[in-house]
Amino acid sequence: MTLKEYLASLQGKRVSVVGAGLSNRPLVGLLADSGVDTTVYDKSDAAGLGAFYEDMSAKGVKFYLGEGYLAGLSGDVIFRSPSVLPFRPELEKAAEQGALITSEMEVFMSLCPCPILAVTGSDGKTTTTTLIAKMLEASGRKVWLGGNIGHPLLAETDGIGPHDAVVLELSSFQLHSMMCSPDVAVITNMAPNHLDIHKDYADYIEAKKQIFKHQRQNAKLVLNHDNAVTAACADEANSFVWWFSRKEPVSPGVYLRPDGMICAAVNGEETEVLPASDIRIPGMHNVENMMTAFAAVWGLTDIDAMRSVARTFTGVAHRLETVRGHKGVTYINDSIASSPDRTLAGLACFDEKLILIAGGKDKGVPFDSLGPAICKHVKKLYLTGLTAGKIKDAVMNAPEYVPGAPEILEIEDFTETVKAAAAAAEPGDTVLMSPASTSFDRFRNFEERGDLFRRIVEEL
Repeated sequence: MTLKEYLASLQGKRVSVVGAGLSNRPLVGLLADSGVDTTVYDKSDAAGLGAFYEDMSAKGVKFYLGEGYLAGLSGDVIFRSPSVLPFRPELEKAAEQGALITSEMEVFMSLCPCPILAVTGSDGKTTTTTLIAKMLEASGRKVWLGGNIGHPLLAETDGIGPHDAVVLELSSFQLHSMMCSPDVAVITNMAPNHLDIHKDYADYIEAKKQIFKHQRQNAKLVLNHDNAVTAACADEANSFVWWFSRKEPVSPGVYLRPDGMICAAVNGEETEVLPASDIRIPGMHNVENMMTAFAAVWGLTDIDAMRSVARTFTGVAHRLETVRGHKGVTYINDSIASSPDRTLAGLACFDEKLILIAGGKDKGVPFDSLGPAICKHVKKLYLTGLTAGKIKDAVMNAPEYVPGAPEILEIEDFTETVKAAAAAAEPGDTVLMSPASTSFDRFRNFEERGDLFRRIVEEL
């Protein structure tokens, strides 16, 4: 089915869109321009939606806004925002009344005319997704990047050719209850995450599994052999499983030999890809990300394109991004680190003791594992945001903690926190902003948090 045919199938139906955020706005415009009876439900008011509200209202789109915006939710087809999961009572009631619950992403994947490679996981999604796209581009393929990275692609479906490639980063929110899967599915790892939104960890895991649950037998699933939860997914796969591991040889798959060489094994034959030391982005977690990307594109691109990207790629913004060296102090922006595990990975990249800025909004994930790592890697800890107290407790309760090592300071304002850390830094120090928490206590997203950190540092 083409996009035009799909939109034609919506004629005469009542279509509702839950959430007027960036991911759904192109969808609303597409529906309105196609003459589809469209209603938008959003917790913002008209002023908060600004020009979008005015433009769509002029095209006949109806709006239910403000607190309790979902109370009267109905429709024949309901597109949900990724953050509004299907077990919300209002969505469950609408489904019981016969509504089809779907999403912009699910419809796009069902209509996409070319192969789709998609990445999910608790950490490493964006870097891995970017690497896959760059490797395919390096081999001469036209690549469309979407999902949590890039922008919504549904409105562009008609421009995608059968020989192109679509590369998607998919969150557990997008995958939850999805009834289609990509041609190449990748799970980087799984650990407790977003437990403030999901029912529990089991619900989070089950959402991630949707990336492969509906694959065909000739499709490909790439799994982390070193992560027990991820590795167990192989037992439920209908597709062909590939592995990656930094601990032991795997086949078929990509692995790190003890001598530091990254290798691929297929049908019992080992191919040396490149030394891990050639990878530009720092940290063992990025070696894993590179191996994951190799496994995903193996057979779709040539090995020279893979090597070229590995040796030239310098990273993605907000992911251990070096912002500036100033008066002998290096400032690192790791705003993407919205979980303890992500901050743990960042800390492990440095040999020297750091000045760490952490804290934000709670995701319902324990910080216990972070305490010992901070004691080992951090000499001064600046805490801000709603999780400041929990992180402080994790550090002080760690067996390795000695009073004053690290020195712990709590500052409410984010800007003042960064300035205080900078004032305390001495030549040779590294100031790392790696929050181990989400940004939603005071920012719209981790990008906004990272951009503010960058601006503050650049103005020092």
